[in-house]
Amino acid sequence: MPSFDVVSEVDLQELRNAVDQTNREVGNRFDFKGTDARVEQAEHELTVHAAAEFQVDQVRDILQGKMGKRKIDVGCLECGEITEVGTAARQTLVVRHGLDREMAKKVIRLIKDSKLKVQTAIQEEQVRVTGKKRDHLQQIMTTLREAKLDLPLQFINFRD
Repeated sequence: MPSFDVVSEVDLQELRNAVDQTNREVGNRFDFKGTDARVEQAEHELTVHAAAEFQVDQVRDILQGKMGKRKIDVGCLECGEITEVGTAARQTLVVRHGLDREMAKKVIRLIKDSKLKVQTAIQEEQVRVTGKKRDHLQQIMTTLREAKLDLPLQFINFRD
């Protein structure tokens, strides 16, 4: 029986490359000379450091541009508050990965509303969709792509 998995993943190597490119560009830009502006990565959490709040915004915009060029959807970033301490400002960006229980239920609700004969199952941080016809599965993929969810989705393990 044909099936596929709905997931939300971020390629950590590409993310690391985007962070490195951002740090390189910030180091070369004239408006950041003499400041300690940088982006640090800790697995699924990024921290943007700069001298002022507007510079944090600029570094974050550079980072999002680099992520876009590396085909990482910036919708996976969850921006925290900008905190200023003395002469330094920082912002924490959480890289969301996997489907939490709430998002998985939204995906399943969209699938059920399509009235196609498919079965769904939540498996850890992904949703498995199984059906008798390949066309139904492709229609489900199209429906999920067109849905306005706040998390980027990928479709993996398509099997006949």
